[in-house]
Amino acid sequence: MTDMDRNIKVGVVGAGWWATSAHIPGILEHNNAVLYSVQNRSREKADRIAKDFGAGFAFDDYRKLIAMEELDAVVVSSTPNVHFEQAKFALQLEKHVLIEKPMTFTAAQARELCELAASKKRQLLVSCPWHFTRHGKEARNLIKASALGEIRMITILMTNPVDKLLKGINTSPTHGLNEAYIEPNPGSYSNPEIAGGGQIYTQVSHAGAYLSFLTATRPDEVYARFDFDGTDTDIYNVLTISMRNGPIVNLSSTGATPLNVRQYEVRVFGTRGILLLELWKGHMTFHSFDEKKIVYTPLTESEIYPEKAPVSNFIDAILGAKENGSPGVYGLAAMEIIEAACLSNSNRRSIKISELSRH
Repeated sequence: MTDMDRNIKVGVVGAGWWATSAHIPGILEHNNAVLYSVQNRSREKADRIAKDFGAGFAFDDYRKLIAMEELDAVVVSSTPNVHFEQAKFALQLEKHVLIEKPMTFTAAQARELCELAASKKRQLLVSCPWHFTRHGKEARNLIKASALGEIRMITILMTNPVDKLLKGINTSPTHGLNEAYIEPNPGSYSNPEIAGGGQIYTQVSHAGAYLSFLTATRPDEVYARFDFDGTDTDIYNVLTISMRNGPIVNLSSTGATPLNVRQYEVRVFGTRGILLLELWKGHMTFHSFDEKKIVYTPLTESEIYPEKAPVSNFIDAILGAKENGSPGVYGLAAMEIIEAACLSNSNRRSIKISELSRH
């Protein structure tokens, strides 16, 4: 029996809003995967999810789920405050791990998970759907092939109307991508002790990982300013980032926009051309300095944010059918940016990644 002839038994830890909206449907749609078990802190919810989605086992204790000998892989889709302990426990028991963003609370924790996965020879994938779009893959290939020349500067504007979640005004998802089977728990996004922070953890975790995905390099230094808009969590972020032996980056992000306004503008400036991406709109254009212009076929609505792609790729990577398209190192790079940005905002100075704690 070849790897592609077997089914990967997957357990989902923290089966809540996003797991039931993206990861569990993705598992169920994969020809070589089985939704083996689910966990929720509420046993009543866990039992209901298992029944509704056809999982064989339900738990309220994540350790019992992960310790199942038959289990091949674990999806960690819980709140950020427990990502590290749950993913570490799974990797120690030699399970493959898909981990939601933000990957951890600190860069040191993310680094430990990457090193542990490597030592155990297990897949560690951070869930960032934009790494799996046609445009994302083509943009990375263009940069890798030096079509833009040397990359000197990148600008990013990322908005998504999630400020009510970040402020704790209500718990209804404002993502607008699909219907919610289950609502987020109060505090999952608005309590810094649970979420880590506001916009910087919830959304900049996407953009920070995307930088390393595109450029294949890591951050070196970060200068940041936040605006909390009178709440406990940051709502507005402006970051200046220096990448290692690479471009300078300006990254601005907020969750405070009208429900019908989303922006994810990525501008890549090279010595031979520039690349303009509109991720929320599914547009990409390349302009070379010799006045050639390539307008890429727009993404369809379903392609713009392929929320099931991370878990599908995760399963394929375990089977050896595809490369891991969003390895943990991208999540580590995002955590380096996030932690340095938080320190920069607090200390009112630029923070070198080398200054971050290794423990």
